[in-house]
Amino acid sequence: MMQAYVRAMDLVSRLTMIIAGACLVVITLIIPYGVFTRYVLNVAASWPEPMAVLLMIWFSFLSAAICYRENLHIAVNIIPDMLSGAARTMIGWVVELCMASTSLFMFVWGAKLVQTTFYQSIAEFPWLSVGLTYLPIPIGGAITTLFVIERLWTGRLFQAAHERDDALAPISTE
Repeated sequence: MMQAYVRAMDLVSRLTMIIAGACLVVITLIIPYGVFTRYVLNVAASWPEPMAVLLMIWFSFLSAAICYRENLHIAVNIIPDMLSGAARTMIGWVVELCMASTSLFMFVWGAKLVQTTFYQSIAEFPWLSVGLTYLPIPIGGAITTLFVIERLWTGRLFQAAHERDDALAPISTE
């Protein structure tokens, strides 16, 4: 059962990484377009900048979940590195429980924020709900919560997902 959950989290991580990467690619395409229309054509398009901001929000919250799972986030490891055995494990559990409370807070209150602002629209995109722009908050919180559960269940409190013996092979670019 645990192995199936870990494999499912591998797939969630990959899918999240693909979506975050796609956001970054689209940002790198629309920003030059906005610059081109403004400074070369002298007709500034109104949508590239707000669209880039929305995509950056998606990129940030999705990437934060991935960075947490892969231990790529900023961490102060002075105390855990000085400890061993049960004390180190206890610190790991405290850290993970703090992370769980933070990600659950993001999920619950982010969902309430989405619900509260769902019927408001954005000036630049009248067809787009403000609630949808806040959607990355509860989604990022939910994904991070799933990754916290994975760490607590497997007991790999200080180990990145890619360091596991059974980790999925890297995506080939060939």
